[in-house]
Order: sequence, then C-alpha cells, then structure tokens
Amino acid sequence: MTILTVGIDLAKNVFAVHGVNEAGKAELVRPAVPRDKLHELIASLPPCVIGMEACSGAHHWARLFQASGHTVRLIAPKFVTPYRMTGKRGKNDAADAAAICEAIQRPHMRFVPIKDLDQQSRLMVHRARQGFVEQRTATFNRIRGLLSEFGIVLPLKAATVRRRACECLEDLPGYANTVIGDLLSETTRLDERIAQYDAHIQAMAKDDERARRLMLLEGVGPTTATCLLAMIGNGHDFDCGRQFAAWLGLAPGQYSSGGKTRLGRITKAGDAYLRNLLVLGAKALLAAAKKKADTISRWAVALAERRGYWRAVVAIAAKNARMAWAVLRRGEAFALPA
Repeated sequence: MTILTVGIDLAKNVFAVHGVNEAGKAELVRPAVPRDKLHELIASLPPCVIGMEACSGAHHWARLFQASGHTVRLIAPKFVTPYRMTGKRGKNDAADAAAICEAIQRPHMRFVPIKDLDQQSRLMVHRARQGFVEQRTATFNRIRGLLSEFGIVLPLKAATVRRRACECLEDLPGYANTVIGDLLSETTRLDERIAQYDAHIQAMAKDDERARRLMLLEGVGPTTATCLLAMIGNGHDFDCGRQFAAWLGLAPGQYSSGGKTRLGRITKAGDAYLRNLLVLGAKALLAAAKKKADTISRWAVALAERRGYWRAVVAIAAKNARMAWAVLRRGEAFALPA
C-alpha cells in the first residue's frame, strides 16, 4: 500500500522515521537514518504528509521536503507527548517518530507556520539583537555583583550603574580596576552592536509595505512589526485574530466543566519575545492614552480604571495582536480604527 503519513524525529546526526499506509499500519520504520541519507529517503517516497516537531532545523527540513512535493506539518513537542505510547515502548526516538505520525493525523491538531528563507533570515536579526541585549544586561549585573564585594552597592538602572562605576573606577584596588574597566568597555561595545541591529530593523520596516501598515497601529513600532512579519508572514495559518492571540499566549486558560465556565490566567504560550514586544507596546499605548481622545485610547483608560493596570496591558496587547493579524490577512481591506 501507499505510504500516506510519515513522522520524523529530528536530531543532530541520526533520525528516526515512521511511515504508515492507507490501512494505518506501519510500512516504513527506520529507527536510525543518518543525516546525509534523510533527504534521499524522503525524496524517494511518493507525495505524502510529513510531520516533525518544531525544533532546531525543522524549518530547513520542511522547505527541503516541500520542494520534493510533500506536505509538511510542524507540531509543537507538547502536542506529541499524549500520543507517545509510554506503557508499551517508553521514550525513545522510534516511539517519538510514531507519536508524531499519529499526532499529525488528528483533524483538529494545531501546527506551527513554516518560515521561508526570507522570514528565517529576518528573524535571525531579532534573535541576534535579543542575545546582545541579554549579554549587556548580564554584564551590568556582573558589574553590580563585583562592586558589591567592595561595599559599592548600585541600583538596577543601567545608566546609573555605568556612571557610578566610572566614578569609582580609579579608587578600586589592583586587578579590580582592570576587570571593571574591561566590563564597562564590553557594555560600550554591546551598545554599538545593538545600535547596528536597530538600524537593520529600521531598514527592514522601511522597505516593507506590510510593516509600514502595521506601524499605523498604536503600540506597534518597527521592532514589533518586523518580528510579526518574520514569525507569521501574512497570517494565513490562523483562522482568526483570537486564534493568533491565543497562539501567542495572550488569552486566558480555560478550565470549564459541567457547563460552568472557568477562565484562569493568560497561558504565556508561544514565542516569549514577540509577546514581550506586544506587552511593551501596550504599556506605551496606555501611558499615552490619557492625553488622547480616540476610540482605543478611551477604551484603554476605562479598562485600566475598571480592571487594573496589568489586566489592561495584557488586554491591549491581545487586541493589538488581533488587529495586527487583520492587517496582515486582509491588507488594504482592513480599516484601522479611528
């Protein structure tokens, strides 16, 4: 029989492949396929549905398999776990491949959007910039920790740490002067690198018409707009804006039973970086809303007064996510609110 569905457990060097036919029986079971043989194996199969966990290298393999005529589905690892037959096989690569093969056949399963080369390269700019920012924060914290050993306790604010550390640099004994001086120089280098990547993001936003439309939304700047485009493209993988907001983790978790609805905290699922950008944009929108009289500003102020600051911030971020999806999905047909 013809193989219809294939599950692949991705790894660094050796992959597990599990394929089932029309009757649902395993017809292709390869527990150890070398990296250089995987593409050849999949290319030799007739067009079928291939499932993989969304992990490092998954988008690269997805693009290769799509070029061979296959339909590729990327699935979050947490959605595969319930389909792993732990009682029978335990946890191993072959069992993971079989579980992936089973999970992607479910009719209502949610999948991860596959990124093209342009999206992947643009997202790398954001990931690199994020890493530089984290390094800079870690360096400032290291300076604060080291200076505290000499009785110099500094606040959290980066500008204050830099200024106070420079002021006391000459008074530090021996190698302490050298170490703190080198760390301050490192923060300056990271500042320059972050500024370079900010310029890259500004250029990406300026050159893309979709990014310019996204930036018409209050609370969405070049960084958020370009990250949205790199993550979801035109938004065709989501049926509605609320689904996109839930994918980002900006919707409350539901614990309902017996006809009684219980909504919990927001799930914080999805990409933390993009969610953080939307939350920061929502904070900026709420801070400026008191001086404005447009519909969204009035709604935001009223919501903060009624439900509190942080609930309002999350609600604004979720609303911006839904409107951003509408801008990308509908294009010119979507009218921005007045």
